[in-house]
Amino acid sequence: MLNRERGADADLGRLIGAVGRGDRVALRSLYEAVAPKLLGIIVRILQDRGAAEDALQEVFVRIWQRAGSYDPQAGAPMPWLVAIARNQAIDRFRQDKSTRLTQVEDGVLERLPDGQDGEADLAQRDALTTCLERVETPQRECIVLAYCEGWSREELAARYDCPVNTVKTWLRRGLISLRGCLEAA
Repeated sequence: MLNRERGADADLGRLIGAVGRGDRVALRSLYEAVAPKLLGIIVRILQDRGAAEDALQEVFVRIWQRAGSYDPQAGAPMPWLVAIARNQAIDRFRQDKSTRLTQVEDGVLERLPDGQDGEADLAQRDALTTCLERVETPQRECIVLAYCEGWSREELAARYDCPVNTVKTWLRRGLISLRGCLEAA
């Protein structure tokens, strides 16, 4: 078994060396040899197959660009390839999360779940919408993002560039205001 692993490492090392010299056929062979394993790692990090497939393409662009710097004396080829894939997936995850946290949130009230039991639910939804409109903007947006979209306090704090305790206060005050309005309605 150990000899087989050494043989596989040697084969991967030769392929990476050839890729470093600009050999496109070697890149294809390397892709066929390691893409399934690297894709599995990326999918576990991103939790989205489509995004993982895009990230895998970026991984192989990086491998193409960096293969000339691979030193087989510094370590086995598979950990080197896995590190590139893992780092790319983490970068992609952070970028996607950062984009999500900084997007302008338009129509936050339209994201309230629709009722499914007819007029009673419609009346409750209208009352909730009316009462939410009376809650101050950051509190209202935090409530909707937290309770309808599942955002964490930490994500909301990053979105509004404020401490987590401020978000907790906004949520608490917003819910108190909302409860008071709904009870009066």
